[in-house]
Amino acid sequence: ELSDSAAERSAAACSVQLDKEPIIEYLSSNIALIEKMIEEGYEDARTLQRRADKMREWIANPELLTPDADAEYAATIEIDLNTITEPILACPNDPDDVDTLTNILADDKRIKNIDEVFVGSCMTNIGLFRALGEVLKGEGEVPTKLWVAPPTKMDKEQLTEEGYYSIFAAAGARLEIPGCSLCMGNQASVSEGAAVFSTSTRNFDNRLGKGSQVYLGSAEVAAVTALLGRLPTKEEYMEIVPKKITEKNKDGVYKYLNFHEVTSEQLTNLVHS
Repeated sequence: ELSDSAAERSAAACSVQLDKEPIIEYLSSNIALIEKMIEEGYEDARTLQRRADKMREWIANPELLTPDADAEYAATIEIDLNTITEPILACPNDPDDVDTLTNILADDKRIKNIDEVFVGSCMTNIGLFRALGEVLKGEGEVPTKLWVAPPTKMDKEQLTEEGYYSIFAAAGARLEIPGCSLCMGNQASVSEGAAVFSTSTRNFDNRLGKGSQVYLGSAEVAAVTALLGRLPTKEEYMEIVPKKITEKNKDGVYKYLNFHEVTSEQLTNLVHS
């Protein structure tokens, strides 16, 4: 997401320094998926195997781009994350117009009531849909029009198995075919002029629907917004979310769908989902 946004701002290049461990975990998951696809008859097997082999080759000798010790920068921006004590949203209709919940609610010019909530986009992961489900669990039908669109069929399959699709249905959600849905801007659309909260990454004019006014933010804020029919206060957010996503369950909620950690039978079912 950072590199995407850098390109949109006409940067010549973007580099994000990462640790090796999560990349190894991600590639190991992909290797398991690719080789199961080959086993199940996906084509072209030779191309798929070559990709898996290249991933194994990197894992055997992991090297990442790192800055030179004497590198010089035009500017250095340091952000103390301890100073961020509440959710930050991108406001209608500009992904660069960001502010805190508190400041947004204090601004008379900002929209407060929300008509539709969209949880989806390829930048989400399965943990965010579990988080949505945990916040909605036991709360009944929400007053907003709630759209749920996991990025992949495999995510849908796993969420269904874990019972989250039943929670979404109980909330009255519109369960979209896995994929882009509203985020793409050329498939489904919200009602004309709707006030929207979305977990997608762009809120340019008319992208989610003609005349729509779109906030961007997290799945957790989306869930609380769907429940209330409006943007929550900081206090409401901090009251609701920690009760639903606790120290006891959060590791399970935010766990990635790692294909190398599931059984062969489960992976076969996911591949054919």
